[in-house]
Amino acid sequence: MSSPQCFLLLQGPPGPFFSRLADALAAGGHRVCHVNLNLGDWLDWRRGDAWNYRGTARGWRDWLAEFLDREGVTDILYYTDRLPYHVTALELARERGIRVHAIEYGYLRPDWITIEPEAMGRRSTIPRDPDAIRALARGHPDPDITPRYQHAFFDEAFHEVRYNLFMVWGRAFYPFYRSDRYYWPTIEYLAWLPRLLWRGLFARSDEAEVDRALSGAYPYNLVAMQLQMDYQIRASSDYGHLEEMFDEILASFAAHAPKDRHLILKLHPLDCGLEFWSWRLRRLKARHGLDERVRLVDSKRLAPLVQNSLGVLVCNSTVGLHTLGDGVPVIALGDAIYDLPGLTHQRGLDSFWTDPDPVDPDLARDLRTMLAAHYQVRGSFYHPEGRRVAIAALVEKLTRLAD
Repeated sequence: MSSPQCFLLLQGPPGPFFSRLADALAAGGHRVCHVNLNLGDWLDWRRGDAWNYRGTARGWRDWLAEFLDREGVTDILYYTDRLPYHVTALELARERGIRVHAIEYGYLRPDWITIEPEAMGRRSTIPRDPDAIRALARGHPDPDITPRYQHAFFDEAFHEVRYNLFMVWGRAFYPFYRSDRYYWPTIEYLAWLPRLLWRGLFARSDEAEVDRALSGAYPYNLVAMQLQMDYQIRASSDYGHLEEMFDEILASFAAHAPKDRHLILKLHPLDCGLEFWSWRLRRLKARHGLDERVRLVDSKRLAPLVQNSLGVLVCNSTVGLHTLGDGVPVIALGDAIYDLPGLTHQRGLDSFWTDPDPVDPDLARDLRTMLAAHYQVRGSFYHPEGRRVAIAALVEKLTRLAD
């Protein structure tokens, strides 16, 4: 057995996952500590071993540095690696030789969890060299990506809403907490009321348009839209706003796509409506002289839209990984771990419409295998059995990394 470690768990996914992970680490003989930064953290942490930080963002560095030294922390775990508090923790950990583990939703969704050193996205340490990927995949089986631990949307939404509302309501207890939320939670959640009404009003027409596309009524490319509030956009792309990316896409499409080609932009299922994409895209279509050839749809039928398209455009979404698995050409306009020769289109947006780079199926399989073997564990944050399986795998991986 490896020598005991001291794990500092900072902010985790909303809900009991980090608290249950701490239970399992402690049961293995390791010391666990936690810092509450807001009332949502306090609510989710269902055990002792917790300290409260109620100071300013400016004072966090000195407080955490003293904490790491005093408690003898060997490993730091966090969710959302670009949270300002976590960025500081990573900087201090590097100075001290402390291991840092970023825990996030899996690259191989739906029921995988990512664990990788330090950070994800643009700052990921995952190899971007095809030969290195092939070497790391060698000897490992191609993973079974059949979903096992699907949970209801309500299970996730409940913890997310509860956490953020307690973060807001608990300001008196943590008065200097600096939230990283792109939208203030109360406004975001209220925005879902008209968003759901709008979805209900236009569901039939959107699904009819998807039916037309899938029937072969016209050839099309697909844009898999992401969330403006996501750190994948805010920290792993050069776009100040996703509208800039769509403007770039539509300008190239108007100038270089075949005249019979259509462009479908599929709304992200968790988009709350505060970006008013219908209005923004109407303006962009008018700017580039496009109308009937560009469509915005809100549908759950992502997989068939991907598989029947002539190519998929993403910023850096995990949709790109699944698209590569289907052998459909992909262009990534942000920083993505899979954006490399042999997988994604490398010759610029203008040529993608007529001459997309093909996908090397062997390299796509090796990338999936490498991720599953080295950077993923099977399981779920919210499905009870998936949570148990994931925690057991994480504890095994974390203790093995220390050896």
